[in-house]
Amino acid sequence: MKVALVGLGVMGWRIAANLASDRKLDYVYNRTTSKAEEFSKKYNVKYFTDLKELVRNSDLVITMLADDNAVSSVYHEMLSEAKGKTFVDMSTISPSVSVEIAKKVSEAGGVMFDAPVIGTSVFVEQRKLTVLVGGPREKFDEVKEVLKSTASNILYLGKNGMGLYAKLVNNLLVGTYVAALAEAFNFGVKSGLDPNEVAKILAEMASAKSPTSEIKAPKLVTGDYNTQFATKHMRKDLEIIQRESQNLKVIAPLSSLALQLYRMAEALGYSEADYVSVYEVFKRFSPK
Repeated sequence: MKVALVGLGVMGWRIAANLASDRKLDYVYNRTTSKAEEFSKKYNVKYFTDLKELVRNSDLVITMLADDNAVSSVYHEMLSEAKGKTFVDMSTISPSVSVEIAKKVSEAGGVMFDAPVIGTSVFVEQRKLTVLVGGPREKFDEVKEVLKSTASNILYLGKNGMGLYAKLVNNLLVGTYVAALAEAFNFGVKSGLDPNEVAKILAEMASAKSPTSEIKAPKLVTGDYNTQFATKHMRKDLEIIQRESQNLKVIAPLSSLALQLYRMAEALGYSEADYVSVYEVFKRFSPK
């Protein structure tokens, strides 16, 4: 089976590297060709400059892209070559958009899964991602076998769209949680507590401590906003949650508030920085 990956961003590059290391990756494609060339040289994997040609030569195509528009555009381009192919979209996009794309892929004779991931770039490097899969059950085992090279948990959650809804459950919680973490840290520091002690409490002793607080609390002390998951992506995911909440007719007040805080962080210039940079909103707008 020939496997290809489209989209060599922060996550896509690392997923592709894991697959290449296990000799499970044959081809790559990236809009910016220089990145595909760099990957090709480093991992001895052929790159294509034409998406249709890549699909034509592949059996299974993994995509890891930025947003609804990027995924829609790429799949529109690949659709004419979809017959007999399996597609695995690991992007986090709107479930409703993904379901519509999957329908078009099916009509063209192919099969598509939504397979978003839980975990940052660090988790990819450790091969400890959790992949949440939605799509036809009969092809799941084939997909799982490929993704085992980059994930420790691969869960089948039902029909198309279900993987993405599960991912949004996670990001609703973690987006709101990190905003609260930043608020708590700021409160502690402004009270006069040693920042290191506040971070230690949040990471190690708080009743709400978590793997996320263990990773993010130390970054609050040092102002280390090196990107594990970009602010712009968290903002995008919370926007998706708001749209889907309207469709589902459910209330989502806490994630709605968190969304505004990440938008403010972007306005302060932290769009590409790690989303823990939401701390800057609390820091800058609290009187000294």
